[in-house]
Formats: sequence, C-alpha cells, structure tokens
Amino acid sequence: MRQTEAGMDTQKQRFREVKEKMLGEERLRASIGTLSEKTTHMILKNYYEPDVDKQEIPIGNYVADIFTGQEIIEIQSAGFGKMRDKLEAFLPEYPVTIVHPIPHIKRLIWIDQETGALSAPHRSPKKGNAYDAFLELYRIRDYLADRHLTVKLLLMELEEYKLLNGYGKNKKIRASKYDRIPLDIIEEIVIERPEDLMQFVPLELEEPFTVKQFAKAAHINDRMASLAIKLYQYYGMMEHTGKKGQAYLYETRERIK
Repeated sequence: MRQTEAGMDTQKQRFREVKEKMLGEERLRASIGTLSEKTTHMILKNYYEPDVDKQEIPIGNYVADIFTGQEIIEIQSAGFGKMRDKLEAFLPEYPVTIVHPIPHIKRLIWIDQETGALSAPHRSPKKGNAYDAFLELYRIRDYLADRHLTVKLLLMELEEYKLLNGYGKNKKIRASKYDRIPLDIIEEIVIERPEDLMQFVPLELEEPFTVKQFAKAAHINDRMASLAIKLYQYYGMMEHTGKKGQAYLYETRERIK
C-alpha cells in the first residue's frame, strides 16, 4: 500500500520539521558523529514518536525503540534476523511496526580523519528500491503473515559519510561507514500482509517467466530476483511450472488459477 501524494506531502513536511529540530541545519554539518546513536535511527525515532518518555522502553527481556502504550515501533536498517526473538516476544502482546529505511537517493561524502575536512557530495548512480528489503523480509518470513505485524519501507534521500581509512591510493577501498544523515522522505510503502508484496511484481512481466526475465522487468540483478521469487513462492503467490532450456519457469498464483 502506497501513500497518496497529499499524504506524502504532509509526511515530508513533518519529517523536515523533526530533522531541523533534532539537528538544525548548522549542526547537521558541524557536529556530525557527535551523537550517541546513529543519526538516521535517532531522527526516525523522533519522527514516529516525539515523546521521549515513549522511547527505549523495556518490555519483558527486550527494549523497544518506541512503545506508545498500545503499539511497538522498531527502526531497523538491517539485520531483521536478529529481530526474530523480539517478534516472538512482542507480537502475541502488541501490534508491531518495523520501519525499514532504504537509501533511494544517496550522496556520498568522505571525511579526512587527519584534518576533518569533508569532500563535496557525490551522488551515487544506484537508486535503492523496495526490492532491497526482500532479503530482510525473507529473514522474518515466518512472521509477515501475523496480523499484528506491519512493515513500512521508507525510501529516503540521505547523505552517507565515510572515513578515508581504507586501502588503495585514495583510501576508499573497504573504507569505514561513519554515519548517514537523512534529508527527506521520498515514499513510504506499507506492508500489512504478505499479499501486499504483489505490488512489486512488474506489470509488464509476461508469464511464464524465468528469473532473468523477472530481473529485467524489475530492473534488479538476477540474485535479487531469485530471492524475490523465493519469497513469493514461500507464500504461495508464485509456482514453478516448468523449464525453458536450463532455466526454471514461474507463474503467479492469479495466472495459474
């Protein structure tokens, strides 16, 4: 389920207000890395719940990023597999929303450790999309059908700061990630049940199809397409229906019916 244009405009305005309140435009540049938690996590936590008394709340043996008294909200950039125990404990008691930020537009900035100087922002040619979340979703596939679980994929514009401490002449190979500063929300996609994943199947995809054909239609690589199909198969939305040469053929459940 995707937000309406009017709804997104409202969200964007509120996000900018939260961002400016938390950091301020001057502090955004001058004090990077001085905060006690990663900046994206901090800003999103305050965006979804500005009341600090409802943040970092112990529930049982775990700590929830946000607990409103009626629902739990977790800000999770990666590592959904680590959330399985939390979900096992939280879901029988409360509705849980996982907010997953995805860099849709990213500008990379390098930090010189010796001088503290920042490079000019360089826009990455890669644009993140909803398929980037499929690996994480697969890790919690046992829970996506739980009526108490909602996942929000948050496509964002952000700046990523990296240290010039890697290998090679320019010290950029395997350099350390330092922080990410969210600049804006591009789109929020809500997944409330497994069937909502069908919105990501390309409309122009002809059936039956191979992994490569799915990848081409979705503008993703074969590995990501294979994982997506695997997730769809897990929920019975796609089935293997034959072969074309050495490649397996798949069809969606609607077509098979």
